[in-house]
Amino acid sequence: MKIQLTSTRKLWYTTMLVFAIFAFNPMFGQSNTTTSQKGKTIKGIVSNESGPILGANVILKDTNMGVVTNEKGEFTFPTALKTGDVLVISFIGYKTKEFKIKDTTTFIKLTIYEEVFEFTGAPNSNKRYKSKRNN
Repeated sequence: MKIQLTSTRKLWYTTMLVFAIFAFNPMFGQSNTTTSQKGKTIKGIVSNESGPILGANVILKDTNMGVVTNEKGEFTFPTALKTGDVLVISFIGYKTKEFKIKDTTTFIKLTIYEEVFEFTGAPNSNKRYKSKRNN
């Protein structure tokens, strides 16, 4: 026994489906935050003593928002920053540096320096390594 759908039932089911899609989907309008209006785009170059650094991290402090420098050491921060925001610049083997955004800041040129690691003692290479398996 087949049930035939009339055109009014099809229209009814379609209307209910569209209503369900819009009713249970979150919609986002424009936000009222003025960060992008008051903030400014920050660009800069990160280098060391020998030249620009590829792959240095430039992160907004206490967030997960950031950018990585290109082969020329240049970066453009992806969001507008306000006065007082702090950028954290880091790279493996170099000291982490913090830079506070001022009213007049639009371009940053930073030099980061190598961090010296000192190891005390030497590894013990007199004994062979033996696994602690229980067979």
